[in-house]
Amino acid sequence: MVLIFGGAYQGKLDYAMKRFGLSKEDVFFCDDTEVAVPTGKKIVYEIDKWILALVKANKNIEEDINHFTERNPDAIVIANDISCGIVPVDRFTRQWREETGRAVGKIAQHSDEVARLFCGIPTKIK
Repeated sequence: MVLIFGGAYQGKLDYAMKRFGLSKEDVFFCDDTEVAVPTGKKIVYEIDKWILALVKANKNIEEDINHFTERNPDAIVIANDISCGIVPVDRFTRQWREETGRAVGKIAQHSDEVARLFCGIPTKIK
């Protein structure tokens, strides 16, 4: 597994597709409504949106992340870093932010490689 994270609009998807020779047909685009575990594509894009769907549905995030990592050991996971900036005032958004941080940390533990992108420039973390 490979984890690529960074701020919004920093070029994470373009970097992953170029680096691994993939196209948009190889990308699973997560959204904030679907709670099924993302599978079937090489790149899982914006996993933070899938985590938002899980939080909205009051799902067991740790259990779902475990299923995700088991079913997708070769995935390239792309996450927006939502941990920076002002802590949200409302409880729900704080919960989503905290759950996303824990989930991305778990994915990083299962990843052979972790990179952070800033201004389109990757920095190897692991």
